[in-house]
Amino acid sequence: MTRFAPLKNDCFLRACLRQATDYTPLWLMRQAGRYLPEYRATRERAGSFMGLATNVDYATEVTLQPLDRYALDAAILFSDILTVPDAMGLGLSFAQGEGPKFARPVRDEAAVGALAVPDLDRLRYVFDAVTSIRKALDGRVPLIGFSGSPWTLACYMVEGAGSDDYRLVKSMLYARPDLMHRILQVNADAVSAYLNAQIDAGAQAVMVFDSWGGVLADGVFQQFSLAYTARVLAQLKRTGVDGKVVPRIVFTKGGGLWLREMGALDCEVLGLDWTVNLGSARTLVGEGARGKALQGNLDPNVLFAPPAAIEAEVAKVLASFGTPHTDTTRPGPTHIFNLGHGISQYTPPEHVTALVEAVHAQSRALRRA
Repeated sequence: MTRFAPLKNDCFLRACLRQATDYTPLWLMRQAGRYLPEYRATRERAGSFMGLATNVDYATEVTLQPLDRYALDAAILFSDILTVPDAMGLGLSFAQGEGPKFARPVRDEAAVGALAVPDLDRLRYVFDAVTSIRKALDGRVPLIGFSGSPWTLACYMVEGAGSDDYRLVKSMLYARPDLMHRILQVNADAVSAYLNAQIDAGAQAVMVFDSWGGVLADGVFQQFSLAYTARVLAQLKRTGVDGKVVPRIVFTKGGGLWLREMGALDCEVLGLDWTVNLGSARTLVGEGARGKALQGNLDPNVLFAPPAAIEAEVAKVLASFGTPHTDTTRPGPTHIFNLGHGISQYTPPEHVTALVEAVHAQSRALRRA
């Protein structure tokens, strides 16, 4: 078993487990990415996005870059949600300046029938990166592993790329729900195996990104997204290689309508986009013995405003969550500060400095009030 350095900053993990913290911890979706000049330089050396993601040394380097610049409270593995369908043989590529594309999308009965949980050895580069990053962190902050949700992966697998209208995947869902359920079953079992292997490699928390759950109709979301996210969660390991609990985070962009139902998921943390009021979410799913920690939910475009405006918006988010939980003898409502979706590639890096400093300073002050 790989031995890792003891954790020096466990604020994020404590908040995930609804334990009182001295301040509100903060990390950012896509925090290692194109808004950082050092990331762009490393990607240039790697030659391509997949060259970056599949090289353990490069993946380690870019995961740590934002932590060298900002006082963030967690690292997140540098990878992509589409590594799993790529390992299924769908032929993933990233053209320069374009999004991901699959050479062999899944659009007919034969293609669906051929789908299987991939050989995890084809994803060894991801697990090796997790171990490498965990070692390089040297206990500085916890490491988050992640995957796309079964439904979100299915969207890319059927459409063959990103989509504006989800016409192909929704056509299959309504015309041949049997085929869609088959894709989602395979995806759910693949995602849980993939996340468990990340946990075995050293991930200290795992996150399921249901990026496209919000495009579904009410009733359809519960059947084709939520049910399969629940299937993933039911199969996940509860403890990591160091014997500590591994919190599970679920983020559904556009999922605010279904918060009450998401509150029944077997996970520790629910991520929220910027359309959700944190105080309302806290009342709905964040309180009581079965409550969830809440993560989010600043609009990423706030980061284009000047620092004074960023500080004011941080104050609004912290105020909307309400009085921080400070009783160290019992669990209670907790908040992990994040954006409501990924950080834009056009974000000025110095504005992120203003954000991190504002969250830490203001949240400490709230606990002293």
